[in-house]
Amino acid sequence: MFKDLFSNHASAYAKYRPTYPEELFAFLAAQSPHHHRAWDCATGNGQAARSLVDYFAEVVATDASAKQLEHAAAHPKIKYLVAPAESCPEIAANSIDLITVASAIHWFNFEKFYDEVRRVLRPGGVIAAWVFRETDEHREFDQVLRKFQKEILGPYWPEETQKWIMTEYKTLPFPFTEIKSPEFRVNVEWTAEDALGYLATWSATPRYIAERKQNPLDLIREDLIRSVQNEGGLVRRGWKLILKVGRL
Repeated sequence: MFKDLFSNHASAYAKYRPTYPEELFAFLAAQSPHHHRAWDCATGNGQAARSLVDYFAEVVATDASAKQLEHAAAHPKIKYLVAPAESCPEIAANSIDLITVASAIHWFNFEKFYDEVRRVLRPGGVIAAWVFRETDEHREFDQVLRKFQKEILGPYWPEETQKWIMTEYKTLPFPFTEIKSPEFRVNVEWTAEDALGYLATWSATPRYIAERKQNPLDLIREDLIRSVQNEGGLVRRGWKLILKVGRL
């Protein structure tokens, strides 16, 4: 069953979520046996799909949330479809060279999704799934984020986040021949507004609001704004990408 945790803040997701490094897509394209068609699954607002068009003749980008796709930028090489990860009959069998899943595979029904992967991938095709994780830094800004993540939102993180993301995909089921990958990082430069907007997209934030009828960002807003001001009004931050790449 599709857990729709992001449709209600699809516009914020499109505006504040960090983008992924171009080096990542160059690496994935280099692993792909052909460059006819890629499938960006759970595309959200199409961030990864827009990077894939530089390497593939066609990109199919699907998401179970129609609201997310409303915020996706149109491109002549991208075909957007509303469809769950586990079933996309509009994609023909043996027609995909590369499947990408950016910050989403932990929400899927693994068994059904991997059956769909096996159906649509060409022999030798590649699947890549990734998520970004905060690095352990010790600035004032990072201390505010850790307080928000662990102390305030702790009980409100969905089970999937706690089980898969917080363990860095180490035990994530991935029944493919794994391909060793280099380390990639996601880097951002944020104002305080950017940082607060990003934190509003965390899956635990709306769950906190729904249960407690209070915005948890109000509990850190002043501290976060001050921490950004102490860095000159613009905080530079990076994450590491947790990446799993495999071949069918």
